[in-house]
This record gives sequence, structure tokens and C-alpha cells, in this order.
Amino acid sequence: MAAPEGQIPLSLATPASRTRDDFIVGTANAAAAALVDRWPDWPAQTALLVGPPGSGKSHLATVWAGRAGASVMDLATLAGTDPLAIVEAGNVVIEDIDRSRAGDTALLHLLNAARQRGRSVLMTARSGLHDWATPVADLASRLRAATPVTIAEPDDALLAQVLVKLFADRQITVERPVVEFVLRRMERSLAAANAFVAAFDEAALAGKRAPSRALAAEVLERLEAGGRRSEGG
Repeated sequence: MAAPEGQIPLSLATPASRTRDDFIVGTANAAAAALVDRWPDWPAQTALLVGPPGSGKSHLATVWAGRAGASVMDLATLAGTDPLAIVEAGNVVIEDIDRSRAGDTALLHLLNAARQRGRSVLMTARSGLHDWATPVADLASRLRAATPVTIAEPDDALLAQVLVKLFADRQITVERPVVEFVLRRMERSLAAANAFVAAFDEAALAGKRAPSRALAAEVLERLEAGGRRSEGG
């Protein structure tokens, strides 16, 4: 619900919705969304979504898990489970397969079992297979057999829509000129959009200030200064 002009919306910490209707499709992520939408008519039983942080991989994985009745876990969790039992229970989502090599053996066993039992497996990663080592024999070939789909950084149209949605998720009402002001000055990534909206919400609540371009400018400057300090150590 839109807040009256000048009124400060109350943050209720509403979690971001991850339904298919909430996933905003643009040029950068259209192929990934199409892959999820076409299941179970996949080119292969396994698929790999690759994209930068905050690009929507987990959102799409959640959508697919709901449709496919799939269990969801990351590679580190998989390492401490029985992969055969997981596959027996149904389809599977494995998140962040490039973040750790500790679960490589379990992942290989899971992919082999899924292949034998006709299960679908959706994996996510921040980088493609060529950027990370897979020391377990045969795992690289199993991963190469998966259908790869890359999510790129968003264009301006998609990034603007994402900003509007992120504000709405936090029940923040902003005028279009504020969104356009932020879009012209922020880093061109979904991760940066998430960071900005979180910082904007915090600043508005802390200062009991209504959403405005002036507040947006202050938050952008603060985030930029923080980034410079991080780079400088």
C-alpha cells in the first residue's frame, strides 16, 4: 500500500517474495527463466545456473524447487548427507557448487544416482566450470553434461524494475525520479541494488526521514566511501 506523501513507511521486515511472478525478466536473465519454465522438457537431466551474486539464481532455484518438488541444499550440506537417499526422495537443487570442494565426491555420487533414477538436478554457481578446479575424477565430465545457462549483469531497464521491487519488498514508496537518480549513479549490478536498498531503508528508519533524492544521495555517497575504504584496506 502506498504511503501518503511525506509519511515515513513502517518497515515490517517483510521477506522478499520468491514466486515466479515476482521474478523480473530482462535480457540478462531471460534464458535462465526460460530454462526453469520449460522443465521437465530439459535438454539434459541436469542444469547449471551461473551468475554473479544477487543475480536471481536462488530465486529461480526456489521457483523450480517448488514446481519439481525438489529438496534444496548447498554443496557443504550435501557433503554430510547420503546423496543416494536424497535422490531417492526426488529432484534436487544444489546451490553454490563453486564455493567449496569439500562436497565434490558427494556431488559426483548424487549426479550418478540422479542419472540412473531419472531425477532432475538444478545447480547454481557464481562462475563457470572453467574458472574452478574439480579434483574428483569424473565430476568435471558430469558437470559438462549439464545444460549451462548464464545470467549476466542487468541492463538499465531491468535494474530499474529490480530497484522498484526491492523498495516494495520493504514497503518503501519512492517516486520514479528517485529511482532514476539512483540508477544513474549506482554500480551496475543486482548485488549493488540490494545493498543500496537495504542501506536506504536503514537510513530512513534511523533518521525518521521520508524517502527522497537527498537521502538517496547520502546513502550512495556513504556506500561509495565504504567501498573506497575496503579497497584501500
